[in-house]
Amino acid sequence: MKRILIATTLCMLASTTTFAAEPATTSTMSRASADDALMTTMPGDAVTVTDWYKQDVYDPSNNKIGEIEDVLIDKSGKISAVIISVGGFLGMDTKDVAAPFSAIHATMKDNKWWLTMNTTKDALKSAPGYKYDKNSTMWVSDKS
Repeated sequence: MKRILIATTLCMLASTTTFAAEPATTSTMSRASADDALMTTMPGDAVTVTDWYKQDVYDPSNNKIGEIEDVLIDKSGKISAVIISVGGFLGMDTKDVAAPFSAIHATMKDNKWWLTMNTTKDALKSAPGYKYDKNSTMWVSDKS
């Protein structure tokens, strides 16, 4: 009986080692697409998300009208919208509103990114509000 247990254990160990050493054959990514997934150079016109995220937004008269709270990316990987926090004092009584990414214009000012939007603080305050739902990890209407 002891010999059967030892033989069974050795067979299981040998087969596990064999399966572990075999390359995965169920991969759906071809060699060409795996190479396309990596970049060898950086795009010259690319900027980092830190140039947008948590940055102040100004109106055309250089008055601060809000701060970018979040950057929303659609299913194709393109940035579609931003969430702008407006109003309040020290984070109290703020309202989060959505704006199309194309409505924000970035320029360099004093060696720093300067984000502007062709609107007013009052217009942002009167826009529909949103809140972040941690359970769905999505921004939902804030009807309060």
